Amino acid sequence: MGVLEQPAAPAPAPYLRIAAELRARIASGEIRAGEKVPSVRQIAQEWGIATATAGKVLSVLRAEGLVRAVPGVGTVVGTATGPPPGRPDGAPRTLTRDHIVRTAVALADVHGAAALSMRALAAELGVPPMALYRHVPGKGELVALMADAAFAECGLTGRAPAGWRGRLESAARHQWALYRRHPWLAGAGLPPAAAGLMEWAMAPALRRGLEPTAVARTAAAVTGYVRGMAVSLADGPDAAALDAAFAFGLARLLDGLAVYVEQHTGGT
Repeated sequence: MGVLEQPAAPAPAPYLRIAAELRARIASGEIRAGEKVPSVRQIAQEWGIATATAGKVLSVLRAEGLVRAVPGVGTVVGTATGPPPGRPDGAPRTLTRDHIVRTAVALADVHGAAALSMRALAAELGVPPMALYRHVPGKGELVALMADAAFAECGLTGRAPAGWRGRLESAARHQWALYRRHPWLAGAGLPPAAAGLMEWAMAPALRRGLEPTAVARTAAAVTGYVRGMAVSLADGPDAAALDAAFAFGLARLLDGLAVYVEQHTGGT
């Protein structure tokens, strides 16, 4: 009777294999404490995987305490000993709503919206989950605050165009830049700042006599287009190709709206 062959062990999932490679780089000192690890997009490009899978890689390392998200920086290798950065005396950081929101934005920027939870955020901040609820009622309110923070982080630059089309294009491109910087933002609700931006953009058309209902619908059409295109950002497609597609579609949308506005106001 022959010896039975043992079945081969199943290969580890791709994200676990890649996490092991990055773990080895950290252990060897190739990536040292405080240094940035590859981003989700960089992991996706280097290993030829989807961004969702790349996000799982960083989630594994983060759960192990090897890396952490730093607002405005990205994901860095954590320190094995000593107090966390910003707390030289080792004392607990005073938790504030602003700090919670900024950390949540950094967490979502690095790991994606799917990785954001009150528990994950608490772990990132090094506090019990219940400590967050003293400042933020729940995840829904947190995401709304994150959207507010994202839209408020920078305003329009340069001289304001005089006509409605120039302003509407500037507002659309500004929103697109925010979505490019924060891919999770497309899944969040539009904050009041977004409505204010579109009111500014459509003011010239309103002054020319375009009815308020038509103004609102025009603004909604452009906002919906930008947000709809931005949904694809989370999937990690070629950025240059998506930028080109966005610019082409925006120009054609504005072409069509120009005909409508001209017919209903007597000019652009």
